[in-house]
Amino acid sequence: MPGRLSRWLLRVAFAAHLRPDQSAGYVAVRPTPRSRSQALGFLKCFLGALKMEMTEMTGVSLKRGALVVEDNDSGVPAEETKKQKLSECSLTKGQVGLQNDFLSISEDVPGPPDTVSTGKGGKNSEAQLEDEEEEEEDGLSEECEEEESESFADMMKHGLTEADVGITKFVSSHQGFSGILKERYSDFVVHEIGKDGRISHLNDLSIPVDEEDPSEDIFTVLTAEEKQRLEELQLFKNKETSVAIEVIEDTKEKRTVIHQAIKSLFPGLETKTEDREGKKYIVAYHAAGKKALAKVRTAADPRKHSWPKSRGSYCHFVLYKENKDTMDAINVLSRYLRVKPNIFSYMGTKDKRAITVQEIAVLKITAQRLAHLNKCLMNFKLGNFSYQKNPLKLGELQGNHFTVVLRNITGTDDQVQQAMNSLREIGFINYYGMQRFGTTAVPTYQVGRAILQNSWTEVMDLILKPRSGAEKGYLVKCREEWAKTKDPAAALRKLPVKRCVEGQLLRGLSKYGMKNIVSAFGIIPRNNRLMYIHSYQSYVWNNMVSKRIEDYGLKPVPGDLVLKGATASYIEEDDVNNYSIHDVVMPLPGFDVIYPKHKIQEAYREMLTADNLDIDNMRHKIRDYSLSGAYRKIIIRPQNVSWEVVAYDDPKIPLFNTDVDNLEGKPPPVFASEGKYRALKMDFSLPPSTYATMAIREVLKMDTSIKNQTQLNTTWLR
Repeated sequence: MPGRLSRWLLRVAFAAHLRPDQSAGYVAVRPTPRSRSQALGFLKCFLGALKMEMTEMTGVSLKRGALVVEDNDSGVPAEETKKQKLSECSLTKGQVGLQNDFLSISEDVPGPPDTVSTGKGGKNSEAQLEDEEEEEEDGLSEECEEEESESFADMMKHGLTEADVGITKFVSSHQGFSGILKERYSDFVVHEIGKDGRISHLNDLSIPVDEEDPSEDIFTVLTAEEKQRLEELQLFKNKETSVAIEVIEDTKEKRTVIHQAIKSLFPGLETKTEDREGKKYIVAYHAAGKKALAKVRTAADPRKHSWPKSRGSYCHFVLYKENKDTMDAINVLSRYLRVKPNIFSYMGTKDKRAITVQEIAVLKITAQRLAHLNKCLMNFKLGNFSYQKNPLKLGELQGNHFTVVLRNITGTDDQVQQAMNSLREIGFINYYGMQRFGTTAVPTYQVGRAILQNSWTEVMDLILKPRSGAEKGYLVKCREEWAKTKDPAAALRKLPVKRCVEGQLLRGLSKYGMKNIVSAFGIIPRNNRLMYIHSYQSYVWNNMVSKRIEDYGLKPVPGDLVLKGATASYIEEDDVNNYSIHDVVMPLPGFDVIYPKHKIQEAYREMLTADNLDIDNMRHKIRDYSLSGAYRKIIIRPQNVSWEVVAYDDPKIPLFNTDVDNLEGKPPPVFASEGKYRALKMDFSLPPSTYATMAIREVLKMDTSIKNQTQLNTTWLR
């Protein structure tokens, strides 16, 4: 290895031993007090997955910037790809952490799905785009040399404000104040609330005792060269049909360990023992070609050798992660484990720019093997292992518990008290947050409206045309090429990463032609396509709930809707006193909902008519785009609300302990009675498909849009 590269890798290894929050900007790559051997130990693990993980790690070290009252996921189709392979090397320090860290706060189903992956790890996208893997890895370095022509604050002048998407009302009467959300991503911690009502915590790293588990030797019995050859064999990257490993110490125990090591570390391979010229060899081979590697095994069709019958087929574990969204995390785990992402399952997707703790299930991977990843991965921790009979399903969770720090608050103690009492007693308007609608001049709801109108040329134009706003340089070039040539193949060549929605649509247009946009659009994974029409539903709902509160206030009125079980019914005059505002729901437009029996019904009709849609016929010619509708509570009252105001002097210090801090025995922070800054630490629980940003908006009474926040803080950003 060239000396320069080896020195750089060693510096990365040293940097890995820094706490993620030790730097607000780029990680300072200096040796820590830990020994050189510890760094080299990390480097050994790191090199094993260098090719597949380089951009992931670079991204983690770059994204350290603060975010002011903001937690938005771009929502722009290009940003929806969950396997992004480019790091944003061209961002300035002020832009880091803003352009790339928009995130979804609590987009857990039920309700219209907001995630771009399937519940089993994005299977649709995986199957359709697998053949692009090699092509995408080429030319990744070009993008890092680009210079952005505008600052991020300048680009966001073209973005949306809350008023643009119907977010206009508050329910509380207190005076608002300012504060900084996510000055450090560790200021925002999410713990999943499981289907049993328990909050998930990482508090146990032990491995369940199981006599049928292989020994620890499986991780060391194979040499690095042998592992490399086996991995290339499993991935069909060489012309070998098998790999033979000589058994140096020929004992049955030694052969058994080698068999176990190969089958555990390389699930696509089978093994057998052969005699060759008086020597024993373990021969690894594919049992049934590529189909064997791609096949998702089930409890009814297990690999015959790999799993004890007495044990549940799924290993459940708690995943603690920092600054990664759920699908990115699963992609990392699957690469290190050398398995398909679709053998993982989970109950809900979690934020990127945050610390999150959630339960994951994986098919026929041992706790021992999962725990081994703790030695190799940065910003991840796996624990609380158990074997279960069933996987996890999207929507099974009861909600999420949030611990949020708002730094440098300006509110007085009385203002904070009033704001938090109101949040606990009244709650907040259950708006869909800004991340639902995108960050550029082409909101996602506009694409959704065009789909519902059956205006496919407009759909294509909205997705591919040049736009103002925060976008990666390669997308800008792709759009420019499209505007100039209308040649899908030429525009596609401008994209080093073709898994984005733009790349998928261009591939479809190349395959089906410009006269068959419907089929071309259909290449995009289903959840990505539905994201657009759900965005339009959210846009309508936000506007209608603002009008409902403006016209009728915070009390139920005759003609409002409430749910009885899963069925909506009207509040009659005689029943008004039997309900509160927290019982009232409003519909997302669709063919299987009813509308309020007062003037808000006409408001729905007028809004959809203005958009050339028929409220009485929400069925689409294409079944996927037919909207059945749903109901959503208009006011959410958080549970388990608590708070405290603390003083601090150093903006870099953590203001509470994480699960990992507690596992390591770190004492909780001690606060002075007086300090240069004041912070509001909040704890609260929310049901699925609600947005923590909207709760924080109610406390601060500030516009949470990126456009507004960047304009308010341009000096601070630069």
